Amino acid sequence: MFDFLLRPLRRRFGADKHFYVAIDDMFGFIPNNIELYKVALIHKSASVELEDGSHINNERLEFLGDAVIESVTSDYLFIEFPDRDEGFLTQVRSKMVSRQSLNRIAKEIGLDQHVISHAAGNATQKHIYGDAFEAMMGAIYLDQGYDFVNRLLINKIFAQYMSLDEVLQSETDYKSRLIEWCQKNHYSIEFRTSQDHSTASSHPLFHSVVYVDGIAIGHGHGDSKKVAEQNAAHSVSQTTPTTISDEGSARILDRFDRLAN
Repeated sequence: MFDFLLRPLRRRFGADKHFYVAIDDMFGFIPNNIELYKVALIHKSASVELEDGSHINNERLEFLGDAVIESVTSDYLFIEFPDRDEGFLTQVRSKMVSRQSLNRIAKEIGLDQHVISHAAGNATQKHIYGDAFEAMMGAIYLDQGYDFVNRLLINKIFAQYMSLDEVLQSETDYKSRLIEWCQKNHYSIEFRTSQDHSTASSHPLFHSVVYVDGIAIGHGHGDSKKVAEQNAAHSVSQTTPTTISDEGSARILDRFDRLAN
């Protein structure tokens, strides 16, 4: 109600003016509880340890924000596509809320310039900005309420930084497409995924190999089992028969090489 009075005061004065300016510039409003937003910017690699041994970072807000974004996106798609079935809505929502999509949005609004992180050279590095974006949505939900974050995401974030037409044309669920293709063409398929225990427990790394008819034709890695298997499936669509010496692999890939097109 008094945002027009608070905006110039909080942007110019006080120890937290930098945070108020950052939130206002990115999202267009002045927060009530700025401490929530400070925490949302702290990646787990830069956790603040308290005297009782507990740690402060944005993981809990990330968990909450993930649920909020998924809920708002579900509402949005339910209204936008009144005649489409659950499978279609689920697939489009998955694309909109993917780590890649949120990471891109975070960079475009400038959130990456404010994240506090000590992570470097590990598999989780490329998604920390998307994680911070989720944490920000969790902070906004707690600070401003569901209706506010709903309007913010739909009217500002989705409207300015996400093209629904491009989302509909894109393909990100390579694993489902590969499984569907194998079933249709009567091939067996198996993903063998394992965790690399040589990496730190706080930064897990998974490796996945996809076998079609017992032939290893794709490899991938990621910071979760799900990501590793998606990357392994995607690697199949990016491989051409000329790079595969095994005749059986070439035969399979020849029929699968247009999956991502």
